[in-house]
Amino acid sequence: MARSGLNTSGSDPLTETPKAKVTKEAITRALEMFRFVRPYRTKFIIGMLLLLFSSSTFLAFPWVAGKLVDAANGQPYILPGGTTLTVGRIAVLLFSVIVLQGIFSFGRIWFFAQVSEYSVRDIRQALYAKFVQLPISFFEQTRVGALISRITADVAQVQDAFSLTLAEVFRQVFTLLGGIGFILIMSPKLSLFMLLTFPPIVLVAGLAGRKIRGLSKSTQKELAQAGVIVDETLHGISSVKAFTNELFEMARYNAGLNRSVAAALRSSLFRAAFVSFIIIGMFGGIILVLWRGATLAQLPASNPDHLAIGTLISFILYTGFIGASVGGLGELYGRVQGILGATEYIRQVLSEPTEPTHLEPAVGLVPAQVQGDIRYEHVAFRYPTRPDVPVLQDIDFHIAAGEKIALVGPSGAGKSTIAGLLMQFYPLSGGRILVDGHPVGDYDLTALRRHIGIVPQETLLFGGTIRENIAYGKPDATDAEIIEAARRANAWQFISAFPEALDTVVGDRGIKLSGGQRQRVAIARAILKNPAILILDEATSSLDSESEKLVQGALDELMQNRTSLIIAHRLSTIRKVDKILVIDGGRIVEAGSHDELSEREGGLYANLLRLQFELA
Repeated sequence: MARSGLNTSGSDPLTETPKAKVTKEAITRALEMFRFVRPYRTKFIIGMLLLLFSSSTFLAFPWVAGKLVDAANGQPYILPGGTTLTVGRIAVLLFSVIVLQGIFSFGRIWFFAQVSEYSVRDIRQALYAKFVQLPISFFEQTRVGALISRITADVAQVQDAFSLTLAEVFRQVFTLLGGIGFILIMSPKLSLFMLLTFPPIVLVAGLAGRKIRGLSKSTQKELAQAGVIVDETLHGISSVKAFTNELFEMARYNAGLNRSVAAALRSSLFRAAFVSFIIIGMFGGIILVLWRGATLAQLPASNPDHLAIGTLISFILYTGFIGASVGGLGELYGRVQGILGATEYIRQVLSEPTEPTHLEPAVGLVPAQVQGDIRYEHVAFRYPTRPDVPVLQDIDFHIAAGEKIALVGPSGAGKSTIAGLLMQFYPLSGGRILVDGHPVGDYDLTALRRHIGIVPQETLLFGGTIRENIAYGKPDATDAEIIEAARRANAWQFISAFPEALDTVVGDRGIKLSGGQRQRVAIARAILKNPAILILDEATSSLDSESEKLVQGALDELMQNRTSLIIAHRLSTIRKVDKILVIDGGRIVEAGSHDELSEREGGLYANLLRLQFELA
């Protein structure tokens, strides 16, 4: 079953991926995602080596630049072999460093991009495979819109981690440690002075930056909430006018705008103070280091604390690198938190238990043909998330192969649940269901469902063509088989009237077809599947009389020689079934034919029939 933590409101535009604390356990769990990188580990290792080389050449730049300044001041650098590096040679060396860094950076980005794209593709494939194999109960507890929204955002964060964040963390840490190492070698005294001056400034800047980001998010949230008011008002404009609430909505929107303006001004005030601090603090710190370095450069060359001008230039550059790295790590920390939260959510979904479908080799009975003899023996059911509420109690009946049984009763009585249990959408809480004498749990789940067809009340068509939707019942069907199924479903007449015929695109969820046309396409799909057992879940309840007549004719064709379980609200459609079971409060309260039940004085079926007759 789905964890409660997955039932989020991710479809809300204000919802963000939660940030996890950066702990050893969180990092260890996040590193499990690297199993998707394992097939591409050679490219990943090459990318890491190129990242190391790129970062090394980046750190070499200030040192070479300092030697160029020294050479310009008459102090050329002499290599251990005695070769003197003149200004020209050092300039060529400096250019070579830049060229190498460009080459290494190109290779690093290219290899990490490959690792990122392939790994994220595998993650998406794994998630989609998990989605389609999760039980129905998972989706009843999880908002699908939230699931899609969160998974899209979370996978994007993981992709960002593989392609950018990981490299940036490595680069910043390497630059920070390498920069500190270089300045300590060049001038220990000036290094200690810098390390006492800069870290407090950088720390305050990092904390202030987090505060500004928080205020910016608050501003965006208030503005988004004001936008929600506009969306609600315009979508429900008829209700607004009917209740004469124009002024109320204007006041509500104005209040939202005022809140967003107040939040924006708070953010701007803090941002202005932050910019002033950066200008004074960071540049002030650089001036202090320059002042201290200049005093050391004024010392005689014989003084052990003397600092060459070129070394001072290198020192200043390394100081800038160190400050940028510390600031960058502060920014990356928030991104790492988001990535840890994203990987945790993906791990939760991937660890959800799936249905045992499409197992090779198959588990359980795999009959070549199902006869369709169904027996419910004292079946009880409670939703696992609501174990205190009984949905079905002591459901006991038998359907012989080829018989047609109707389930009727008030809404919420448990009719659709009875059908869902046959498809093993949920585990039984008690009793058992037999198909051809075998408990449904003994069958291979895929094999059993292949012999069961369903025509639901709300027909869902996929956004492709009519051909694709009918062929969903048998993906390898020929056009002749599809057309024959359409004819038997009373659908070919309207299909052939379309200019594109079977290639007509039905639109999102079949929106380009009428309700009756969608139902007949769904019936054609079921006919093509040729199931031994058929479930009709209120298949004509939302149709007009003309469409109902056409659909009912198609259903009669579909039910021939098949065991049929019919869930019906329109009692006029089930007069010819073999038996009617009346469900109320999760129990079978009446059973018999239409004639028997309609003549029963004070019976529930007779009352329902009378109410429908009066409404008609």
